[in-house]
Amino acid sequence: MKKIAALFLFILLITNPVFAKAIKIQEENGIYHIILSGNAIKKHIHFISTEGLKTNKEIHDTHKSILTINAGFFDPKNEKTISYIVNNGSIIEDPILNEALFANPVLRQNIKKIVNRSEFRITECGKKLKYSIVPHDTKTDFACNVRTSAQGGPLIVPDLKLEDEFFILKDENGNIIRQSASVLDRTARTIIGIKDDKIHILIITDKNPKNIIEVRNLCLSLGLEYAMAFDGGSSTSLDYKNKIHVTSKQRFGEDSGRRIKSFMIVK
Repeated sequence: MKKIAALFLFILLITNPVFAKAIKIQEENGIYHIILSGNAIKKHIHFISTEGLKTNKEIHDTHKSILTINAGFFDPKNEKTISYIVNNGSIIEDPILNEALFANPVLRQNIKKIVNRSEFRITECGKKLKYSIVPHDTKTDFACNVRTSAQGGPLIVPDLKLEDEFFILKDENGNIIRQSASVLDRTARTIIGIKDDKIHILIITDKNPKNIIEVRNLCLSLGLEYAMAFDGGSSTSLDYKNKIHVTSKQRFGEDSGRRIKSFMIVK
C-alpha cells in the first residue's frame, strides 16, 4: 500500500510539475508574500467573476483551485462590477454597464478616470505569455491580445496615481475632500506586483494594516518593478489548497469572509 501511495504521488509530480516549485508562500508579521514563478504557470492563471457575489472560499472550492485571491472592485448594493475583468480573451465584466456609476454625479464627472484605472494583464503574443500592469485603455502590441486581466488600483509602483485614477479628490485649494478604497487609512489590502517576470502577491491582513503610502514603501523594499492594488479592506481574501484560509475580520467572521465579485485563481 505504501509503495502504491508513493507511486501515485510521484505520478502527480511528474504529470503536473508546474506547481512543484512555482508557488512560494511565506507569512511574516501578518503579511502573506506569495511568489508565482516560471513560464508554465502563466497559462493556469485566470481572472473570473460570478453572476452574484460569492466568498473566496466558495470559488476556491468550486473551481478546485490551487490558489484563489480577491480581485476587482464592485458595488455591494447592486452586485455589479466597478472593474474590467477579461478571461479567455473576452471582457466578462464591464463597469460601463453599471448604472450606479452614472447615477452619482461625482462619479459620473470622473468616469473616464475610473474606467481607465490600472489593471494586471497576462498578454499572449504568439506562444509567449507576459505580465504587465497598465492603464485599462493601453493598447496591446501588434499580434498580441489580452488573455486574462483584472482592473483595480491604484497604481503603486513605479508611481502613485491617486488623483489620476480618482482615488482621491482635491478642492481648489489642494485639500483632499474625498477618498476611495480607504487609500489614506490603515486597512487590510490585496496587492499584486511584478519583478523579474514573476508575480508577487501581498495579502496584508488585519494584523498589520497599512495605508497606501506604507504599501508603496513595502513594495519598493521588495524591489517590485510594478505594483497595484486590488480591492482590499473587508474584501481581502486568500485561499491556498486546503492549507491557508485568510479573510478580513473587519466586518465579517473569519470563516465566512465577505461575498465579492471577481477573483484570481490558479488552477
